[in-house]
Amino acid sequence: MADQQIGQLLDTLGVTTDLDDGDLVTDALVILKILQPDGSIALSIAATDTRDWINQTGLLRAAIDISEGRIRRDEDND
Repeated sequence: MADQQIGQLLDTLGVTTDLDDGDLVTDALVILKILQPDGSIALSIAATDTRDWINQTGLLRAAIDISEGRIRRDEDND
């Protein structure tokens, strides 16, 4: 396998997010479900270059909490 840019792929899949004017996206973690030629399913995780595995884990945990309703995306958790 070779690393590939996935911006256009995400556009093709119709991936969107809710951003307000002035929001600045600083990092991204993308989880991909892949149908391989032999019919098997694979999982891939892609991240911006600035993410190490500790920060990836934090982003993933926060995303799980948001998707399960434990916290809101815009909740201030200082």
